[in-house]
Amino acid sequence: MKVSTRGRYALKMLTDLAIHQGEGYINLKEISQRQGVSKKYLEQIVPILNREEILQTSRGSQGGYRLAKRPNEYVIGDILRLTEGSLTLAPWLDDGIDSSNMKFWAGLNKAVSAYLNQFTLQDLVDEEKSRYAYDYVI
Repeated sequence: MKVSTRGRYALKMLTDLAIHQGEGYINLKEISQRQGVSKKYLEQIVPILNREEILQTSRGSQGGYRLAKRPNEYVIGDILRLTEGSLTLAPWLDDGIDSSNMKFWAGLNKAVSAYLNQFTLQDLVDEEKSRYAYDYVI
C-alpha cells in the first residue's frame, strides 16, 4: 500500500479545516497557502470529499468549505479509502485470488486497516496543535 498525494493532501486539507472550524467557511486559497498545496490539486480533491458529504460548501465572495461533522467523527481509514480506493496491501485478496500464505496477507491487511481506523481527524488536529502549541494559545 502506498498513500498517494491525493490521500495525504485530503488529510492536510481536512486537518486545516478542522483547526480553523471556528472561522466559518474557508476558501481553498487560504488552505493552499497554509498547507503548501496547489489550489488546483485541492480543487480535484473537493469533489471526492463532497460526494460523501464530508464537506459543506458555500458559494459567493465569502464562500468556501467547512467540515460537515465534528473532527472526531471522521475516521482516517475511511478518508483514505475514499481518496485512495482499496488500502489492501495484497490486492489479489480483493480479487478473491487464492495464494499461498493467504492467512498471513489477510492478517497484515487487517492490522493496517485496524491501525488506520483507530485514528480520527481530531487526532491529527491534536498532533498539529501540539507541534505548534505557541500558535494555539487560548
